[in-house]
Amino acid sequence: MAGQSDLHLSLFSFQEVEFLAEDEMVEIVPNMRMYPLHLICGDFGPFRPQIATQVPLWLAVALKIRGKCTIRSPEWMSVEKLTQVLEAERNTSREFQPLPFHYVEISRLLSDHARDDIPDVYMVRSLIEDIRNVRFDKVETGLQTIHERTHAMKLKNLSAMEANMAREFVVRALQAFYKHDSPEMISQSDTTAIRRRQESDHGPK
Repeated sequence: MAGQSDLHLSLFSFQEVEFLAEDEMVEIVPNMRMYPLHLICGDFGPFRPQIATQVPLWLAVALKIRGKCTIRSPEWMSVEKLTQVLEAERNTSREFQPLPFHYVEISRLLSDHARDDIPDVYMVRSLIEDIRNVRFDKVETGLQTIHERTHAMKLKNLSAMEANMAREFVVRALQAFYKHDSPEMISQSDTTAIRRRQESDHGPK
């Protein structure tokens, strides 16, 4: 069984989770002509003006910063779609709505670097923040139900940030039960650790 030091090594910082999200594919519309890029992660291009193409998020951001393209906002980032997701999240206490695994990081990167390409960007950011808070509350509520007979937990449709937030608490709780063979629930002070993890994972604004 891994020790507590091993557990901390298994956690990712906000910056590390965001780095992993940069490999997600997005659609851009170049405003320049360029030969294909042959990279370790794949081949992208050729790039022709006004012809949409798929590239990793990190490449889209790099081209956007240089004024070489616009980035098409993903369909799930529309106000209409996010409003539907938020309503569904609020109406179901134990289910998580399907969203991209890195929805938090993708939305943050796009709003930071391609704000002018996102329709109603401020409303989008507000909706995503509301969705994130509702889902984090569900995670915290679910973790408080862990008891001594819990061998595993299934939380379908968790995002990368949510799973990373929950990992430490779940492993610590189960290790404590198995070590002490006690039916008592984790103390309230332990359950607040998940809230502190949420606050630290918000990252820089």
